[in-house]
Amino acid sequence: MSAGLRSCAASLGLAIALAWGAAAPAAYAQVPPSSSELKAYQGLHAAAARGDLAALQRLSTSKAVLEARDAQGRTPLHVATFARQAEAVRVLIRAGADTAAFEDGRYDAVTIAAVADDEATLRVLLAEGASARLITSRYDGTALIAAAHLGHDGVVRQLIAAGAPLDHVNNLHWTALIEAVVLGDGGPRHQATLDALVTAGANTQLADRDGRTPLQLARSRGYAAMVKRLEAAGAR
Repeated sequence: MSAGLRSCAASLGLAIALAWGAAAPAAYAQVPPSSSELKAYQGLHAAAARGDLAALQRLSTSKAVLEARDAQGRTPLHVATFARQAEAVRVLIRAGADTAAFEDGRYDAVTIAAVADDEATLRVLLAEGASARLITSRYDGTALIAAAHLGHDGVVRQLIAAGAPLDHVNNLHWTALIEAVVLGDGGPRHQATLDALVTAGANTQLADRDGRTPLQLARSRGYAAMVKRLEAAGAR
């Protein structure tokens, strides 16, 4: 393939990725339980969905029960996280639920909470020992990359404090810092996300597949505040 054709292909790939990023939450392909699924749930899944702590404690009798899966591979912990039932999450983890379990879309509870911008549930997950370091989704990303993409700055700060890998590169060849620029809108929350990453020591020189750094990408989009912050950090 000639250099020109490679450039066109790369530009087309970026356009597709940016179109993908325009529908931010859907881009991560997380599938919360539908209303029909919620109605059909029984046992621990039903108790997790409604946050029934007494029932959770009574029904969490074995590892097999705690790790039972619905049709989409969701455990009761996934269901409780989707339902923003923070105390149910705590009860399930203390009963022995696997915080590293993936549902069928390759999402763990931490990434589900991160994408939902659910700081309260995320705080419980991390306090109870869930990892911020797992490689998740079909993009081989992390909860931090997902949160940075969406501009969930409070979530980003929690994940950084919990030891999330700052410079993980997903299979789109993007880091959290790059996604905050290329899939963000340049607005206040994405600016705060970028600032949190830079302050924490994210590598500003890691480039995308075309060799473009976060600073170059921010300049190309006219994101003046991001450009200023990156320049202040010595980015090139």
